[in-house]
Amino acid sequence: MAPAFGLTPFRVKRWRSFWRLCRVSLLTLFGLSAGLIIAHALSQPVTLRVLMAAPDVPPWNAVMVKAFEAQNPGIRLQIVEGPNATNLIEDLYTSAFLLGDSPYDLINMDVIWTPKFAAAGWLVDLTDEFSQAELDAFSAPDVEGGKYQGRLYRLPIRSDAGMLYYRTDLLEKAGYQPPQTFEELIKISKDLQRKGWVRWGYLWQGRQYEGAAAMFVEVLKGFGGYWVNPDTLEVGLDQPAAIRAVEFLLGTIQDGVSPPGVTTYIEEDTRRIFQNGEAAFLRSWPYVWTLANADNSPIQGKLGIMPMIGSAGNEGGSCLGGWGLGISKTSRHRKEALQAIRFLTQGELQKQFILEAGYVPSRRDLFTESDIVAKYNYFPQFLEVIQRAVLRPPIAQYAQASDILQRYLSAALTNQMTAERAMQEAARETRLLLEAGRRRQVVGGRKEA
Repeated sequence: MAPAFGLTPFRVKRWRSFWRLCRVSLLTLFGLSAGLIIAHALSQPVTLRVLMAAPDVPPWNAVMVKAFEAQNPGIRLQIVEGPNATNLIEDLYTSAFLLGDSPYDLINMDVIWTPKFAAAGWLVDLTDEFSQAELDAFSAPDVEGGKYQGRLYRLPIRSDAGMLYYRTDLLEKAGYQPPQTFEELIKISKDLQRKGWVRWGYLWQGRQYEGAAAMFVEVLKGFGGYWVNPDTLEVGLDQPAAIRAVEFLLGTIQDGVSPPGVTTYIEEDTRRIFQNGEAAFLRSWPYVWTLANADNSPIQGKLGIMPMIGSAGNEGGSCLGGWGLGISKTSRHRKEALQAIRFLTQGELQKQFILEAGYVPSRRDLFTESDIVAKYNYFPQFLEVIQRAVLRPPIAQYAQASDILQRYLSAALTNQMTAERAMQEAARETRLLLEAGRRRQVVGGRKEA
């Protein structure tokens, strides 16, 4: 009798064999497709993104990106061009972090951002990734500028520090050596002014902005004072040394050593006056050297540099600036980001970067490297400045603390408050700020427990 539906045992067997073959073929096809998809995905380069100010993008693309991608074909480095202003770059990074999934893998940080970003938990801890021997290749202040509460979150990529510029021709003509104290600076300034050789003695940045905080931390150090002790969170703004520091700056205006308008000046205002030959001394940053020695500069070849000085009996300090690289905690490519930091901070590439862009190095040996010194013969002097650099307080609430200082310092310098009253108020508000931060930490800790 024939089977149902007209299927003989022989046909049933062939039908089953056919479907087994189909299943095997389909599984093979799916396997091959999946393999091709995975292989394609693996063959696609990883892209690391980093945001930076527009003026920094051309030298980065010309040197850093080109060299990195040539040596790391599986990784692309994408520089996202941001605005020129540093504070706007910080705002963009902060906004990206607050959204919870930052598009940036590498974080290009100004030195004062490190504590804020680290305290917020936005950065990968790099402490165990770099040995002390590796860190010793960099200037010590630059390494410290990448730490928060003893942990490393940022590796320096280039340095910067405040310094004292002086007119070598005028000091030599008057028989003076470069001043070693504030008192000597004022004495020389007044003498050169009396002789009619300069209109102003000493220029500094007094507008209510971050530059004034950087300037003041140097004067504060020079009088033996401190702003905030990061270990104990003690505030020193109402101590006698801090009040003397403010009174010194006020005195330069009252005595006519500094112009009345100095309380509105930023770096470029002071640089133009100094470069025009109208002043004997200038507190500013390394960038001034190249501009003041340009062919069209009235003082070309007539200026010297030195670390910031202090009052009699106190050592001065130059405020540390500079930039470094960290890794975003939300990055999906931490391994590649760390690989990039190691490559971008190594000596030979840094040498090419410095020669191309003229930035101040963060690696100590590059300050005296023969090719670099042949092009920038003043770099060995910069090293002395960097090694005596002083940090602005590496605290999580630095931005708010700086705003407090700026407001009250400006009030004192424009005679709205006495120096003593202004510093007392600045200290009081800073203590309240830090205490609020402590309470938030305690509450946060209890929530986590």
